[in-house]
Amino acid sequence: MDPTELLLHPVRLRLIHALAGGRLRTAGELCERLPDVPRTSVYRHLGLLTEGGMLEIGDERRVRGAVERSYRLRPDRPTVPSDTPMTVDDHRQGFAAAMAVLIAEFNAYLDRPDANPIADSVGYRQGTLWLTPDELDTMLTGFRDIVAPLATNEPEPGRRPYLISPILFPAEEPPVPN
Repeated sequence: MDPTELLLHPVRLRLIHALAGGRLRTAGELCERLPDVPRTSVYRHLGLLTEGGMLEIGDERRVRGAVERSYRLRPDRPTVPSDTPMTVDDHRQGFAAAMAVLIAEFNAYLDRPDANPIADSVGYRQGTLWLTPDELDTMLTGFRDIVAPLATNEPEPGRRPYLISPILFPAEEPPVPN
C-alpha cells in the first residue's frame, strides 16, 4: 500500500503517534491507548501498517500459551515525500484524518485523571496573518528552524510527548486591487 494511502486514515495515524519516539507497545497496550477503537480494528490496522513497512515487531513473548507481539515504528519506514502530488480530494481526506486524530487524542488527554490543561500549557489558537509570499516563506523557515532540532528528541526522564499540528492555508480569496 502506498505510504500516503496508509497514513490518510485516522486510526493508523493514531497508532503511529502512539508508537512515536521509539516506543515499543503491544497490541493490548495500543488497544488501551485507543479505547474508542474496536480491538479488531486496532489489530487490522496494525497488520496493514506492518505489511506496509511502517511498523516492525520489536519483541515476541509467550503469554498464557499465545504469542504477544510488541510493535515499533521502523526507523527506515517509508515516508510521504513532501513533493508528493496530492489531489484536492487527497487533501480533503488527509485534513479530515488529521482533524479526527486531533479530536481523538485531545479527548483521550482530557479523559486522563491527571489532565491539567493549564499546567500542561495546552493551547489552541486561531488567527489570521496577512503575509506576502516572502513573509510566508520567512515564517515557515523560522518555524522549521525552531521545530526541526526538537523533532529528534528521544524519550527520557522529564520529557513528555506533545502533539503539534500546524495548520496553514489561505483563509479567503485575496482582495482585488482597486
